[in-house]
Amino acid sequence: MEQQSLFENETNQPLASRLRPGNLDEFVGQSHLIGEGKILRRLIEDDKISSMIFWGPPGVGKTTLASIIANKTHSVFINFSAVTSGIKEIKTVMTQAEQARKMGEKTIVFVDEIHRFNKAQQDAFLPFVEKGSIILIGATTENPSFEVNGALLSRCKVFVLQALKTEDLVQLLKRAITDERGFGGQKVNITDEQLEIVAKFANGDARNALSTLEMVVLNGNVDTDGGITVTDETLEQCISKKSLLYDKNGEEHYNIISALHKSMRNSDPDAAVYWLARMLEAGEDPLYVARRVTRFASEDVGLADPHALEIAVAAYQACHFIGMPECSVHLTEAVIYMSLAPKSNALYMAYETAKKDAIKELAEPVPLVIRNAPTKLMKELNYGKGYQYAHDSAEKLTNMQCLPDSLLGKEYYHPTEQGLEEKYKAKLERIKNWKKTH
Repeated sequence: MEQQSLFENETNQPLASRLRPGNLDEFVGQSHLIGEGKILRRLIEDDKISSMIFWGPPGVGKTTLASIIANKTHSVFINFSAVTSGIKEIKTVMTQAEQARKMGEKTIVFVDEIHRFNKAQQDAFLPFVEKGSIILIGATTENPSFEVNGALLSRCKVFVLQALKTEDLVQLLKRAITDERGFGGQKVNITDEQLEIVAKFANGDARNALSTLEMVVLNGNVDTDGGITVTDETLEQCISKKSLLYDKNGEEHYNIISALHKSMRNSDPDAAVYWLARMLEAGEDPLYVARRVTRFASEDVGLADPHALEIAVAAYQACHFIGMPECSVHLTEAVIYMSLAPKSNALYMAYETAKKDAIKELAEPVPLVIRNAPTKLMKELNYGKGYQYAHDSAEKLTNMQCLPDSLLGKEYYHPTEQGLEEKYKAKLERIKNWKKTH
């Protein structure tokens, strides 16, 4: 827990902290929220702030906006870490905030990574938010619909912050070069093209952009006049490996695996390979991807091309045997095969429909005719009586009832006419016709 110390100027603060905006005019990006006349700007300027949650990717200004709001509204600003603060600390601060409210002072409690708070910790804020003891501002990179409990979420406005555009970041970097809080006191020679490269590398993250710029400048060549020149070689060394926007445990993880799945389903191999590369190059476990592709082989291809499952399992085994980066080509083969394969979700639909009946009819007895009868008592109870062994018939078919009485005649598998499934559909129709006539 920190109070009014998060934004203090310290000599050794990183560039991103030194340049943190103190007002809305210095703030870069989020024009849809804080542009002239926009909703959040009006709330701040009219001092009508209520509890809210900022949802967006890292480095887009969630903490900075909370600080600006505190300064603008002359409120006590308390910073909570969801990682280190427990219920005891929450209740202590809430008591102080309640006393401050009685004295006419506002308290803004900023909770970074609010999604890391468990339900009990989130519930501890609830009564104080309800009676106005505090204005709660939560920040999260995760979808609050899933990560913030409903009671608290219903009392907060949710504002979605977007990744910064390249031009926004270039503007920020140019300010860092000229601002006295940045490198304004030094002569830094860096081209507009180099600044744009840094901005694109940052991938919408202002903190990443400023940290990269600081590293580039500190590693630049010192000129005879004391200035610093950033060369292309220095820039290349500092950004030799780009960190892709991908959180293996967060929402973006599910967004990208969804993009892969839906690209394959839409028979778009180019998009599918792109999303595959996004995951693998960001460090995703190739076995995770292989498991998802294996699921796809039956869920979305199925008997339209039974070979798809073989390809997927083989890719999984290849990933297990040799790992990254070599196995990337095996996953590419599987992903492209799935994209180009004929599509059928008949297996998926068959199971989902049967599952509903299975849950509803959990107590349905197995027909006696297909029960096993290993003991004398079971035989006396007619277990297995009338059982017909299909291999004994010329057609390898019988008219024996295998479904429970309550589900007699129910059909779950409805084959399509895609790929090889057209052949299976015709065969199934012949089987059903034979059973009707026998």
